[in-house]
Amino acid sequence: MTLPTLTNDEIARYARHVILPEVGMEGQRKLKGSSVLLIGAGGLGSPLALYLAAAGVGRIGLVDFDVVDESNLQRQILHGTVWVGRPKLESANARLVDLNPTIKIETYEEALTSENALRLFADYDVVADGTDNFPTRYLVNDACVLLGKPNVYGSIFRFEGQATVFNHEGGPCYRCLYEEPPPPGLVPSCAEGGVLGILPGVIGVIQATEVVKVLLGIGETLSGRLMLYDALNMRFRELKLRKNPECVLCSDQATQTELIDYEQFCGVPGHPVEETPEPVEDEGFARLDVKTISARIAEGWNPFILDVRKPHELDIVKLDYDATIPHEDVASRLSEVPRDRDILVHCKMGGRSAKASRVLVDAGYGNVTNMEGGITAWAKLIDTSLPTY
Repeated sequence: MTLPTLTNDEIARYARHVILPEVGMEGQRKLKGSSVLLIGAGGLGSPLALYLAAAGVGRIGLVDFDVVDESNLQRQILHGTVWVGRPKLESANARLVDLNPTIKIETYEEALTSENALRLFADYDVVADGTDNFPTRYLVNDACVLLGKPNVYGSIFRFEGQATVFNHEGGPCYRCLYEEPPPPGLVPSCAEGGVLGILPGVIGVIQATEVVKVLLGIGETLSGRLMLYDALNMRFRELKLRKNPECVLCSDQATQTELIDYEQFCGVPGHPVEETPEPVEDEGFARLDVKTISARIAEGWNPFILDVRKPHELDIVKLDYDATIPHEDVASRLSEVPRDRDILVHCKMGGRSAKASRVLVDAGYGNVTNMEGGITAWAKLIDTSLPTY
């Protein structure tokens, strides 16, 4: 492959690179001739995109279909306040073009699926995974293995992060580490559990470093090693990863040769979906939207209101309640919930309260209602004076 040349302006821009013997003029030309596809323009995608653009990677693709939310700004440094409510890809493109107008930015405002992944990945040298859900992680991994692309992986939660390079130079893939996904609901999302805003900056920069090393063929990558970062105690640890000789995807005995339905495989949706406000009878409890609940309360409905969030969440925002019990403790504290009244259960977004409602029904409670959308929906649709988080 013939490497592109550097203009005098580009040599000046990348001067601190080209004087590194490990990079030099040839290395910088490699970067200019390289392409990287970033999956997600959020917490991890932000530092990834910024540093790869600054480094002079010639073509950067971004896959995202979300809009900028105010809650993103605590950690997603690609975006600013003026972009709230607008597509993340518009914000990302504007910021990256301003940072480095000499490179090419390509945006794909669509959800990554089994139908489009191979098409989107095919024309890129490296794929960097900045996603936050298991179906998409398995999809990214499988598409990379089938196409022979390195997968630079990162994940974050609360104060902890991970990073590695999958499917590189004969190394293991994501399925070698996680053969099967965890049971649905076992691992909470960042929206439920929170994340230190600085954490994705650290992990995203490590991913960007690995991408550049892979493209340049220098140093020792994280292939075969899982780096663990504990921000709260400022510790790095490393686990050895080995290729699974029976991996269904990347071993010599591979049995999976195409992409599958990853939402079905993981038992959870890979992308946000609108929650239905309609009651689901066979669950044993009702699911009602906040407008219906507000109207019923105005008409005189007086249920026992159970808030199943964590105690510290009450300091952020709260509605009237009769009891507060974290959802995982409901089964052991049933004596605090009366059996002779209607029960209305709520949490932040409706997920934990649905689990608590299931526990109550299994314990013999009747007339249990889950508030769909939780306090977040109440604050947006009923009482806009309340904060959201």
